Amino acid sequence: MEPTTEVVTARPAPALAAFIDRYVGYRMSGFAPGLHRGLPSRHMTFIVAIGHTIDVVAQTDPRQTPDNYGCVLSGLQASSATIAHDGFQEGVSIALTPLGCRTLFGMPAGELWNMSMEFADVIGPAGRQLWEQIQTLPAWPDRFAACDRALTDLACHDRVVTPELTWAWRTLVDTGGTAPIGPLAEKIGWSRQHLARRFGAEFGLGPKLAARVARFERARHMIERTPSFVSIAQVAATCGYYDQAHLNRDFADLAGCSPTTWLAEEIPSVQDNAGFAG
Repeated sequence: MEPTTEVVTARPAPALAAFIDRYVGYRMSGFAPGLHRGLPSRHMTFIVAIGHTIDVVAQTDPRQTPDNYGCVLSGLQASSATIAHDGFQEGVSIALTPLGCRTLFGMPAGELWNMSMEFADVIGPAGRQLWEQIQTLPAWPDRFAACDRALTDLACHDRVVTPELTWAWRTLVDTGGTAPIGPLAEKIGWSRQHLARRFGAEFGLGPKLAARVARFERARHMIERTPSFVSIAQVAATCGYYDQAHLNRDFADLAGCSPTTWLAEEIPSVQDNAGFAG
């Protein structure tokens, strides 16, 4: 069987648009069984599997036991997870920013930092109900609409991230991690140390590491999508790295491999198909 990949994207309901960038429906079949790297991102991992579970054989935190998930919700991370697959994957990926964690789940994203949870274990029966409903719906628009209904019901717009931290997060992401932290704190009116404490408590990682993840993600997508005549050194310069060696070090730390190894080993992934601006 020839490998096939189907990807369908949709925007969430307007009430969810402030913290969910998009839905990505994916169906991949005919690939050789293997392993996939779940990489650090500006989005939390939030995936409703269809049929096959998501089998995490190595968590980002080695202290967390490997597990399989019907609907997985993970906090932000600064290392890769390892996911096993049998050549077939199907589900809906919800591109959730950490700004939505309070509104949807009543907790800061920092409480889920570097861990993966079954969605129902976070919010209760409504998580199981979403997973069950998605299994019965064959059409992507109906699956996306089910996510809209479930998440709109969960949302409490009185629970929000403070304006200062919302602005800081969006600035770091929108600049691809190139915004300097000192001026960022000054514009808010906080000291750099106070920003680091508040930012870390809300999101699970400090602003310097968040900037590093945003820069890595931009570089990763650029490496994947640019023509072969564009060198990794050129990508490094465009994304704000000192040089290619600097980019290679970030890949080693955040992805666990070099850029060329990642390109050679990876099958198309949910993260890669989620789209990236910048």
